[in-house]
Amino acid sequence: MALPRSVLLALWAQRVGAGSGPLQRAVDAVQGDDEPHAVTGADADDVAPRTLPDLLADWAGGAREAAALLPAPGDVAGVPAPVSAAAVEAGECVLVHTRAGSYAAVPAVEEFGSVYEPGHLVTWTVRPVPDWRASLLGTVGSLADAERALRLALISATEALDSLDVARWRPDAAVAIASLRSDADLGWPVPTGIDGRRLRVLVSAARLRAIVALATADDGGAVNLWQADQRSTALREVDRAARRAMCAATALVGPDA
Repeated sequence: MALPRSVLLALWAQRVGAGSGPLQRAVDAVQGDDEPHAVTGADADDVAPRTLPDLLADWAGGAREAAALLPAPGDVAGVPAPVSAAAVEAGECVLVHTRAGSYAAVPAVEEFGSVYEPGHLVTWTVRPVPDWRASLLGTVGSLADAERALRLALISATEALDSLDVARWRPDAAVAIASLRSDADLGWPVPTGIDGRRLRVLVSAARLRAIVALATADDGGAVNLWQADQRSTALREVDRAARRAMCAATALVGPDA
């Protein structure tokens, strides 16, 4: 249940201040086990920082606002048009507003290695976009909206899992679902001092997305196409609520450390 890279980058982009310590912690948190992230501009004439530390340092000067978006085909709410196609393909993006203007950063991830020793090469493409702040709340909703949607989504997810009897057709599912529902610390590299309410929303959303991934891994208990379609539709709505909740949680993180 690792957080998407864009969620981590949005959380840290608002917290990074002067000094190499906070900046390095942010870089380490976003990169994780990846190879060092590269950064490029959308066009050949763009002048963009070339590394993730450069990008974060560039954003760290003065006030800034950030949000992560996790779009999917048919659901691009809040994503600026210039990056919508790339963001949907990536499944994520970061929006940042600084004194210099508004920007979107979209990661492209290339996997290498083996299943035993996987590796990832990540390149963020940064480009200027129209000011996104005014439209974000209307399209994604507030943190309170996200909490209400998550409660309803959790009911839908639980009903879907119960009706599918996933423990029967997936022997590993019972243990996996139990771990998803536990209150154990997930060990995420998020900034210290993050508001408890926002962190709870992130945790709930991540658990729901993991449950959806588990339940949609195969046809499971569905015995016909209608059942499979009904389950898929219900779980898509659950995932949509979870993705938007993650956005709301990152968008409302303030700039204070």
